[in-house]
Amino acid sequence: MRTKLFRVIAGGALLVATAAPVIAHHSFSAEFDPNKPVKIKGMVVKMEWLNPHSWIHIDVTGPDGKVERWIVEGGAPNSLLRRGWNKNSLPPGIEITVEGFQAKDASNRANGRDITFPDGTKLFVGSTGTGAPDEKRDRR
Repeated sequence: MRTKLFRVIAGGALLVATAAPVIAHHSFSAEFDPNKPVKIKGMVVKMEWLNPHSWIHIDVTGPDGKVERWIVEGGAPNSLLRRGWNKNSLPPGIEITVEGFQAKDASNRANGRDITFPDGTKLFVGSTGTGAPDEKRDRR
């Protein structure tokens, strides 16, 4: 009896522990609009290396001089590391251009695809397997 009860409790705990990451992950179409491409140019404030997606915080100065903070979702840290990224790839203060797709709620949030550095170098920052437009496996 105690063994059966232990198995039920352990199984329930395992189910809860494995379900949490799945709940947090989403497809592209759940939050971003493929009909709203954006091109954002601004200064990197910080990059968060979180699972299941990385986040890039960018200050964008509009034509009126007003600064708006944008957050750009990127691929999982592990996928970025496999593409050659490291924790110093986006230092605070560097100006970058991000191409991607805006959030469905029209907030200053986007799903990033490509990042262009001041010297013209491009890096793919997107997540593969999410259903985003122009998604290519293992792009660099």
